[in-house]
Amino acid sequence: MKLQEITDQLGLTTLSNKEIVGLNTLNDAQSNEISFLENKKYVNDLKTTKAGAVFVKEEFASLVPASTVALISPEPYLMLAYASKLFAPNFVETAGKEPSIGKNCTIMPNVYIGKNSVIGDNCTLMSGVFIADNVHIGHNTILYPNVTIYRDCIVGNDCIFHSGTVIGSDGFGFAHTKEGKYIKIYQNGNVVIGNDVEIGSNTSIDRAAFKSTIIGNGVRIDNLVHIAHNCVLKDGCILTGQVGLSGSTTLHEYVIMGGQSATAGHLEIAPFTTIAARGGVTKTIAEPKKQWAGFPLMEHRIWLKLQAKIAQLLK
Repeated sequence: MKLQEITDQLGLTTLSNKEIVGLNTLNDAQSNEISFLENKKYVNDLKTTKAGAVFVKEEFASLVPASTVALISPEPYLMLAYASKLFAPNFVETAGKEPSIGKNCTIMPNVYIGKNSVIGDNCTLMSGVFIADNVHIGHNTILYPNVTIYRDCIVGNDCIFHSGTVIGSDGFGFAHTKEGKYIKIYQNGNVVIGNDVEIGSNTSIDRAAFKSTIIGNGVRIDNLVHIAHNCVLKDGCILTGQVGLSGSTTLHEYVIMGGQSATAGHLEIAPFTTIAARGGVTKTIAEPKKQWAGFPLMEHRIWLKLQAKIAQLLK
């Protein structure tokens, strides 16, 4: 869309007629994308952004690079929400190629595969599996009954997804008006899953708002796990039952999280970290190869000592 078409629909003003293809973060946006600044802690990212245009409050407009159009609004995040709908893809494609099915696949009754989707060789899709449009699944992958994979998602080779798991559902994103009404931020990214990944039953991995939610190679995910939008799990991570990751969490290689542990959003966990069951991670963990427990989070050995002291007090 032309930038002026977008601003006309949002009630903003611009003289620019740049071609815009989508939305993105300040760091990742290119000259044909729109970004936004809502939180002033990202002001330095605003100064260096390559975005074609940025929704921004007037007080920060002077910091917008010369090559970027400042779209002035008292509510940049709300403008982003309205703009996201303009770039949302079709729920269902009515035109496109019929799905491509590889050699030696087993496709049981009541399986749906959408337009332009590709299934690799030696795959098994059991009854009730739903594969939306533009999905790519690699070789030797097994999808148990009632697995759902939303549009545009990518799955690697040698994967196993157990019953009821959902890949690519919308991330939980809303802006609100001054009156308190919630406005949906359309999640226009996807989920990319690597090779040799096993996911338990009734797990949900949300698609990204922009770009991709990423699951690396060799990851193991238990039942009833929730991975929010724009998370990144690098190779070899293990998440056990009822783990919850908030949006934009990055787990580096071989992180292990025990049952019912969880993270706040926008943080990173160093490689080879272990989070014990019910541990609550609220800040980035930068030092690798350590064990943590409890809430508030502390080193596991200190947590064990604390539990021993408490037990002594109760005698």
